[in-house]
Amino acid sequence: MRLSGASTSGRGGGRRERGLKAALLAVGLSSPAWLWIAEGTDGVRLAESAVQTELSSEELATIAVFERATQSVVFIANTAMQRDPWSFNLFEVPQGSGTGFVWSRQGHIVTNYHVIYGADAITVTLADRTEHKAKVIGVDPDHDLAVLQIHAPEAALQQATIGNSQSLRVGQKVLAIGNPFGLDHTLTTGVVSALGRTIKSMSNRTIEGVIQTDAAINPGNSGGPLLDSAGRLIGVNTQIMSPSGAFAGIGFAVPVDMVSRIVPELIKHGKLIRPGLGISLVPDAMARRWGVTGVIIGKVGRGSAAERVGLRGARETVRGRIELGDIIVAVDGKPVETVEDLMDRMEQHKVGDQVTIEYSRGNRRLQVTATLQAVN
Repeated sequence: MRLSGASTSGRGGGRRERGLKAALLAVGLSSPAWLWIAEGTDGVRLAESAVQTELSSEELATIAVFERATQSVVFIANTAMQRDPWSFNLFEVPQGSGTGFVWSRQGHIVTNYHVIYGADAITVTLADRTEHKAKVIGVDPDHDLAVLQIHAPEAALQQATIGNSQSLRVGQKVLAIGNPFGLDHTLTTGVVSALGRTIKSMSNRTIEGVIQTDAAINPGNSGGPLLDSAGRLIGVNTQIMSPSGAFAGIGFAVPVDMVSRIVPELIKHGKLIRPGLGISLVPDAMARRWGVTGVIIGKVGRGSAAERVGLRGARETVRGRIELGDIIVAVDGKPVETVEDLMDRMEQHKVGDQVTIEYSRGNRRLQVTATLQAVN
C-alpha cells in the first residue's frame, strides 16, 4: 500500500511511524505481524503476514470432508457419433455431462443412467485431471444407476467411503459434490428435507425410499455423491424438482442402501438380477376394466416358483370362455393393487428369499409361501 506524500525521514517520520502503528493497533494488528517500514522511501509497505480469519470448527470439518471426498469424485462427458451429410465423415458431438464417483480400485465408477444414456463414447476425468475412456459395465434404468469402468493406476483411484441410509434423520446435515455446468468440483450443503420420497425414473418406474434434500443439485451434479457430515456416501444425486429447470430447493438422491444392493449385481451380471415368481401379469388397465383390485396372473411359467406353490394363470374353459387367473392382493402382508406395487414388493427381497403371497381365487382368499427365483 502506498501513502501519497508521506515521508519516513527525521522526527516527523518518527511521529508518522508511531501514529501509523497506533492506528494499526487500534484495528487489531500487532507487532511483529503488523508491518515493517522501509526507510528512505515515499511509502509504507504493509506485508509480510496478513491476519488470518479464524474458521469455526464446523467450517473446518466441512472443508476437510470436501478435500477428502473430492479425491473420489469424477467428471463424466457423454459424446455421440454423428456423420457429416456432405463428407460422410464421423465426428463426436457432446451430448451432456455429469458426475460420478469411484466405487472400487478396479476402476468401477458409479453414476446415473441418464448421464450416460445414448452415449457412443464416455470420458471420465479423475481428481488428478487425467482423462480415461470408459466402458459401460452395467445399467439399471429403473433406478437411474449405471456402472462404468476405466483403466487407471490404483493410486489414482480413491474409493468413496460408503455409509448407510437406513439411519438417516430429517434435519441432519448433508453435502453434495459435483461438476455443475462443467465447472471444477463444487460443494453445496443443506439438510435432509424428507425421507421415503418416490420419484419416476427414465423407464417410468417408481424409485422408492428416495432422499429429499435442499442442498443445491444443478445440471451436471447428477450422479454425484450425497454425503453425511462425516463424508460417508448416503445417496446418489439424481433429480431436481423445478418448474424452470433450475434448482428450486428440492433435490432427490437414490439412497445408498439401494445403491449398495444394485451396483454389485451390475458389476457381476451387467444388469439387475430381479427376484420374482416366474409369472406374466395382466396389464392394470384390463384389470380395472374388469373391476378387479389386485394383480391378475396371466401365465405361470413351467417349473417356476409360482407353479411349485400351486398358483394359477388365466385359462380357457371347455366352453371357450376365459377364466381369470389368481389375483395377488398382498405380499408379506403389504397390499398389492398394481403391477408396479408387486414389482416394488419383489425388489425388497433377493433371489432365494421366501415371501408370503395372499391371493384371491373365485370367492376364496388363499395364502402360500413361495421361494423367489431369478427373473429377467
